[in-house]
Amino acid sequence: MTYALRPAAFDALLTGRTRSFVRDDGRPLLLDAARWRAVADADDAWLLDRCTGPTLDLGCGPGRLVAALAARGVPALGVDSSFVARALCRRRGAAMVCRDVFGPLPDEGSWAHVLLADGNIGIGGDPVRLLARVAALLVPGGTALVEAGPEPREFWSGTAQVSGSARRRVGAAVPWACVGAEALCALAGTAGLIPTACSATAGGRTFVELSPVVG
Repeated sequence: MTYALRPAAFDALLTGRTRSFVRDDGRPLLLDAARWRAVADADDAWLLDRCTGPTLDLGCGPGRLVAALAARGVPALGVDSSFVARALCRRRGAAMVCRDVFGPLPDEGSWAHVLLADGNIGIGGDPVRLLARVAALLVPGGTALVEAGPEPREFWSGTAQVSGSARRRVGAAVPWACVGAEALCALAGTAGLIPTACSATAGGRTFVELSPVVG
């Protein structure tokens, strides 16, 4: 999910009133809000298994990954700008703060891992800026764990808007981006990161691990 969305639009996604997020080129991006609200599943396992220390989940939504990590004994904190997300996290018992990823965040520079799952590489419409922000949040030797888009070479940036029934727009258009795994690996160096691992799940999701450049 995204906390780059204005809260009212984001809440429509979180509560399941719509699943459609439409790019300014007319292409719809279907977002699986039902998965966000469910518990972490086998498709999330690669991400969870690589989180061995304090983890920050950017755009955490209802907090399924934060809750799953806490159940494993891994310190984890979610970040999201939606008040609905905050309420859902509290209901689940997942620790989170309601903040902007580009604003001040707790314990900057001390996180072992930072998650950008569920399409959140799109936050802000500028993946390089977002990845540079993530790099600044990590402790030396930490990792960014990013879910890439389904098309490996895609790198699209523009605006997108939540769409309801009969293609009715919900809220304002926001900056957004879509980045496939190959494109992500190619641009990571601009943000001071290098790819160190990649995995595709049985459910068709693709994850990339990025680590800060040393030296």
